Amino acid sequence: MRIIKSFIIAFSMYSTIPMPQFEWKDEDMKYMLCFFPWVGAVIGICVYLWKMVCARFGIGSLCYACIGTAIPLLITGGFHVDGFMDTMDAFHSYRPKEKKLEILKDSHIGAFAVIMLGTYGLIYLGAFLQIQNKDILQIVCAGFCLARVLSGISVVSFPAAKKEGMLYHFADSAQKNIVKIFLYLQGILCIGFMLWRSFYVGLIVCAAALGAFVYYYRRCKKELGGITGDTAGYFVLICEGCMMVSAAVFNVLGG
Repeated sequence: MRIIKSFIIAFSMYSTIPMPQFEWKDEDMKYMLCFFPWVGAVIGICVYLWKMVCARFGIGSLCYACIGTAIPLLITGGFHVDGFMDTMDAFHSYRPKEKKLEILKDSHIGAFAVIMLGTYGLIYLGAFLQIQNKDILQIVCAGFCLARVLSGISVVSFPAAKKEGMLYHFADSAQKNIVKIFLYLQGILCIGFMLWRSFYVGLIVCAAALGAFVYYYRRCKKELGGITGDTAGYFVLICEGCMMVSAAVFNVLGG
């Protein structure tokens, strides 16, 4: 029963998919992060099905790319985008660590958040538009799951920037060893699938994801002293963007 509740909490927290409602207790969150990548799997399946619909009915490339870009936002409700925008405001403030942490808690949107989100959206849309090969698209779709695997691993492995907030609470409530095992297993499955669909493209896309993971750790450690809930959302977008761009480059050069 606790496993089922953890699954429901994960989808209630990280997606807009309707789930049964009940009072969340700490013991119900112990395995919640194990199911975080499953939200990415749903996104990947929906994106790939959308490609099939476009191919079947002759829907144009621009419509395919725009709606394909919107699907992750529709499924997550923009949950990670909020963290990305807050993190961009903090990083680009060039203030001391304590002030950056205050900016992360500020609900107001700054100019840098809007500028960087617009830039990210254009790059992501442009890259997505270039991906026409089905095998490469399947690798990208698996990347939605891999990004959340790595994000979950960071939550239970990286130091927290503060001893409060949603991320610290989830990390503190989690059965870390069990969560890590399940996340690593899911990560191996994701990487294995990506390499199976196309070894070289899968290798490049996985390298991009791991590169984003290392960058995320070093940047947050330097800027904030650790990670927060907002930076976890920031990482999901950065990781997905890096994988999308690397796949698009290979699709163009290899196509």
